[in-house]
Amino acid sequence: MAFGAIRQNPNDLRPRVGIGVNLPLAEGTGFTSNYTTAEATKYNLINYFLTNPGERVGNPSFGGGLRAFIFEQINNQTTEYLKEDIQTKVTQEFPTVEIIELNVDEDPDANTVRVSLYYAIQDTNIEDEVILNFA
Repeated sequence: MAFGAIRQNPNDLRPRVGIGVNLPLAEGTGFTSNYTTAEATKYNLINYFLTNPGERVGNPSFGGGLRAFIFEQINNQTTEYLKEDIQTKVTQEFPTVEIIELNVDEDPDANTVRVSLYYAIQDTNIEDEVILNFA
């Protein structure tokens, strides 16, 4: 039995096979493919959290709904709830993603919130971060 074996997605070994779509969508063509598991996971997280539940046709439960917090009062209670919400949704919807660090930084004077999610994909050497700014 091998211990400490690193899983690698078979699609990562085929550089011409697109796995997902980059965000934001490209002007003109609309879609730019990504070709690695690391890129696909990052853009899937961004897409998930910027989609509101009920917004996707055929899958009404899909979406993290972070934009719902834009008009909430910015305070410690709201940011703590937001952190718990993100943690729960990542655990449920992305079971192979482990959150290393999650920061929610607020600036009430500028009415902005910045979400920084540092994560790793289980059993791989992939670590990355997603930063979402809400103003």
